[in-house]
Amino acid sequence: MLIEFDHRGSDSPYVERVWRSRSRSGGSFLSMAEGNIELVVTRLPEFLAVNLRGPVTRGALVECPPNGEWLAIRFRLGTYLPKIPTTVLIDRHDVQLPVLPNGRFLFSDLSWEIPSYDNAEHLVARLARAGVIARSQATDAAVDGDVDWMSQRSVQRHFRRVTGMTFSSYQQIQRARRAADLLVNGSSVLEATSDAGYFDQAHLTRSVRQLIGMTPARLARERPQLSFSYKTTTS
Repeated sequence: MLIEFDHRGSDSPYVERVWRSRSRSGGSFLSMAEGNIELVVTRLPEFLAVNLRGPVTRGALVECPPNGEWLAIRFRLGTYLPKIPTTVLIDRHDVQLPVLPNGRFLFSDLSWEIPSYDNAEHLVARLARAGVIARSQATDAAVDGDVDWMSQRSVQRHFRRVTGMTFSSYQQIQRARRAADLLVNGSSVLEATSDAGYFDQAHLTRSVRQLIGMTPARLARERPQLSFSYKTTTS
């Protein structure tokens, strides 16, 4: 594999998962569509960067440099940045946060310690206390189908404002990522169509080509390196 991944879950109400990766050599991989905001630390020889990444609505082939290490905090759906609209981060419009000479970084005019894989939640808790990040319960209502206390239209409006996309778009991304995982791990196109919840193979092909960046047949045949993923279920 071009990139080795490791990841763990989190008990933080703001964090879905913490992951880290390392590239052994340079090459290309498929950067899949993604519905969450991430804080990513990149370490390359003589280079250090801290970036905010937003949701991505199209898959693309991306070049990966050799000898790189990445640490990412994948924020839970519904976590947002009150001072940075999610829409400005969409589709790889990352915000690079200034790294200071002492190795810390600036975020929302405050200095923060760069997190490690094991202590990422400490940074997140401090960000929450400072009001740099926040949570919206409307996204939970949309995912859980609990809309009795809010109208459907109101839920959709809140969901789009917080996440930068419609709930339907988020569901499509999750389904396509699930299908890609199935295909590169040995499922046939027919099996992936059924297991990921698509109407038919044509529906699968259209969705996966756009959101993953390669047709299902090629994914199953070539089993390319994908961006970070883990097993999900579809709604």
